[in-house]
Amino acid sequence: MKKLIVQVTALIIILLISKGIYAQSSVNGSYYTSFDGVKIYYEVKGDGFPVVLIHGFSGTGEGWKKGPLYNDLLNAGYKVIILDQRGNGRSGKPHTDAAYANDAEAKDIMGLVGSLNIKKYDVVGYSRGSIIASRLLVLDKRVQKAVMGGMGDAYTNPDWSRRIHAYKALMGDTTLHDVDDMMKYIHSNPFDELALALQQKYQPSTSKQQLARVNIPVLIIRGTEDKENGSETGLNQLIPQSKLNYVPGDHNSAGRSVQFSVDVLGFLK
Repeated sequence: MKKLIVQVTALIIILLISKGIYAQSSVNGSYYTSFDGVKIYYEVKGDGFPVVLIHGFSGTGEGWKKGPLYNDLLNAGYKVIILDQRGNGRSGKPHTDAAYANDAEAKDIMGLVGSLNIKKYDVVGYSRGSIIASRLLVLDKRVQKAVMGGMGDAYTNPDWSRRIHAYKALMGDTTLHDVDDMMKYIHSNPFDELALALQQKYQPSTSKQQLARVNIPVLIIRGTEDKENGSETGLNQLIPQSKLNYVPGDHNSAGRSVQFSVDVLGFLK
C-alpha cells in the first residue's frame, strides 16, 4: 500500500510539472523588490563584465535564450542579466497607472543593478526593450555601452500613433486596424492585457535633445526587412556616438540571428 502511494504521488508530480505548475522550482532565478513593492523576476549567470538584456513588448527574459546572443555572451566571459519587465512573465503585474508611469521600468533595472552591487554595465535592448534602454542612457551613468535593436526614431515622439493605437486596442477599441496583427497575437496568448495596455499608455519617449547629450557608444541594429518603429538612420543621426549596422531578417527574426550576436559581441568588446 505504501509503495502504491509513493508511485501515485510521483505520477501526480510528473503530471503537475508537465502542466507547468511546478515551473518555479526548476528555474534558477530570483526576485527583486522594486521601488514601489513590485516583484521583478531576474536571472544572473556568468562572472565577467555585466550585460543587461531587455526584452520587447509582451516578452520575457527567457526569450533571449531562443537566439545565440545569450550563450555567446556567456561563452565570451560576460555576466548576463535577464529579467521579466513588470507586467510580463513571472514579474508582478500591477493594474494601476502609477505602477507604469515616470520611468518605472527603467527604475526597476537601475534598482536591480544596484542591488547586485554593479558599478558599471552594458545594456542590450530589442524592440520595446530598446526604448527602455534609451531611458537608461539618459538616467543611469553606470551604463558604459548600449545596443538598440529593432528600433527607429518613432519612439522619440510622445504622440507616436502606434503606441496610442496599441493602448486603445488593448483597452477594447476594435477600429484601429494598423495594430490588428499585434492584437491577434496578444489574444492568442494568456497575457495580462490590462498590464500590457498600461505599458503602452506610459511607454516613455526620449526627446531628441536628450539623445543629443548621450556621450557613450551606442550600436543601432536593424533587420534588413524590418520596416517598423520609424527610421533607423534618423535615430543614428540623433545619437552622437552611435553607429548603425544591418543584419538579416525582419522585426521578429533579426534579433535572433547569428549576425546580430556577432555584431553585439564585436561592439561590446
